[in-house]
Amino acid sequence: MRRALLALLLLALPGCKPEMTQQKRLDTYGNTSAWPGGAARTLPEGTVARGELARQAAGATPPPVDAALLARGQERYAIFCTPCHGAAGEGDGMIVRRGFPAPPSYHIARLRAAPARHFFDVITNGYGVMYSYADRVEPADRWAIAAYIRALQLSRHARVAEVPGLAEQLP
Repeated sequence: MRRALLALLLLALPGCKPEMTQQKRLDTYGNTSAWPGGAARTLPEGTVARGELARQAAGATPPPVDAALLARGQERYAIFCTPCHGAAGEGDGMIVRRGFPAPPSYHIARLRAAPARHFFDVITNGYGVMYSYADRVEPADRWAIAAYIRALQLSRHARVAEVPGLAEQLP
């Protein structure tokens, strides 16, 4: 009896097709009788992605610059920007050394005069061969990176007399 039951089970199993490709479904752009125009539907007017309003609000105005923001900016810069722009912002990162087109140095006059919003927008939308980082870097981190870029620029062109508290330490 057991052998007969086992043989019946072994004969029945090949008939089962649990693959999802064998199931009834709607293809993305296929025809359906459920509504006119196919299975893909256009979004209603005024539809906003979840979290988009908060992201737009975070990108609207820069946060106040403090040590925590600069530390976060340095960390995010090291992760996302250093491969192309280099640690000092000269545009000599490891990717550039391997043949990728060099980005401009952050220390040229045009970029030193650019507002922080310019760097935020370039990170958001891309520029030249640089692609957008909007889906990889949150708006708050984009502002932190922009603040750190500004700190890199200031550190390169600062005068000793402009450093607060340094005059008291010099002999």
